[in-house]
Amino acid sequence: MASPVNITDEPLSPSGRLFLQPEMNTIIHCALGVKNSMDVDAIKSAIKNSILAKHPRFCSLLVHDKNGLEHWRRTEVDFDKHIIFVGNPTATITTAKEAEKMVNDYIADLSVSSPLSMDKPLWEIHIMWEPRCAIFRLHHAIGDGIELMSMLVGSCRKVEDPEAIPSLDTVNGKNWRGSGRKWKDCRGILMGLLKMVLLNLVFCLELVLRSLWVGDRKTVISGGDGVELWPRKVATAHFLMEDMKVVKKAIANATINDVLLGVISAGLSTYLEHRSPTSLQENQRLTGVAMVNLREQLGLQDLTKMLESNPKSRRGNKFGIILLPIYYNKGVEPLQHVIRAKATIDRKKQTFEAHLSYKVADFAISLLGSKVKRNRPFWIKKT
Repeated sequence: MASPVNITDEPLSPSGRLFLQPEMNTIIHCALGVKNSMDVDAIKSAIKNSILAKHPRFCSLLVHDKNGLEHWRRTEVDFDKHIIFVGNPTATITTAKEAEKMVNDYIADLSVSSPLSMDKPLWEIHIMWEPRCAIFRLHHAIGDGIELMSMLVGSCRKVEDPEAIPSLDTVNGKNWRGSGRKWKDCRGILMGLLKMVLLNLVFCLELVLRSLWVGDRKTVISGGDGVELWPRKVATAHFLMEDMKVVKKAIANATINDVLLGVISAGLSTYLEHRSPTSLQENQRLTGVAMVNLREQLGLQDLTKMLESNPKSRRGNKFGIILLPIYYNKGVEPLQHVIRAKATIDRKKQTFEAHLSYKVADFAISLLGSKVKRNRPFWIKKT
C-alpha cells in the first residue's frame, strides 16, 4: 500500500531494492547453538539493550511512496513480535546428529513457507528450546554480511569481562585490494604497474562478457527450468579450523579463503566425476561468484560510536562480486586445487573487478529499476 513519504524517511538503496524483488527476496538465516539452558527474560533484556536495537534498519518499517519506491521509516519496535519461541522447553534431544537435522529442517521450512512480514521491521529471532539454538532471520535489504556480523558480534560480551565488547583484528581487512606489494626498484615498479593494468583489463572485460554473453557448459549441477520450484533442503558440512590451518601452513602466504576455495574446487571435481564422468572434459570450467566487502571495516567499538554519533552514516549493502573459475581435473592432488585457488585470488586482489561490478550494478538498478532481470543467472547460461 502506498504511503506518503515523510521528510525523515530514507530511500532504500538500489541493491536493497533488488533483494526485495520476488525473484530474489533474500533472507539471511544464521543459527547459533548455546551450551546452557536459556532464560526468556534474560534473552529479551539482552536484545533490547544490544547494538541491534540502536541500528536504524532494525527499527524501521519498509514503506512505499506513490511511485512504488521503497523507503525506510523509523518506528517503535515491539520486541515480542520479533522474538519467537519454538518447541517444548521440556523436550530432550538424544544425539548431536538428531539436533543438527532438526535445526536444518526448521530453517529449510522457514525459507519456503514463512516470508518476513512487512508490518514490522524485517528481522526475527527464533529461539528453539531443544536443541538449544537461536536462529536469526534478517532480510538482506537491511545490510550486507560484514555489517550484520559486526552487529551480531558487537551484541556479545567477553567471558572474562562481561562489560567489554569483543575485539576484532581489522588491520588486514581494511581494503579488499590490500595495500599492494613492495617493489625494490624502478623496474619492479614498472613491471608491477603493467601487470596490474593487464589484469584489470582481462578480469574486468571477462566480467562484462560473462554477464552478457559467455557462459559455462551445462553440467549436472547447472539446474534447469523450474529449478526454483524444487523442494529445498539444508545440508551442513563440518571442517575443523585446525585442519584448515594445517593446509594453510603447507602453502606459503596462503589464507583460509584460499583453502576454502581449494576444498570447493576439489569437492566439485570429485562430485562431477562421480555423477557424469563421460560428459566432462579435462580443465572444464565452472564459474563461481564470490561476494567481496567494499566498506572499510571498523572495529566493534568504532561501530558502536558511529551508530550513536552519526545515525546517517553509510549503511545497507556495499559489496561487489568477483568471478572465481573452478576447473574439473581428474586425479589431481587436492593440494594443487589450493595452489591454483591462491594464485587466482592473488591476481583478483590486484584488480578493480569487485568495484566495477558494484558500480555497474548500482548504476543499472538506479537507472533501469530493480525489476529488470535476466531469464537465468549468467553462470548457467547455455553455450
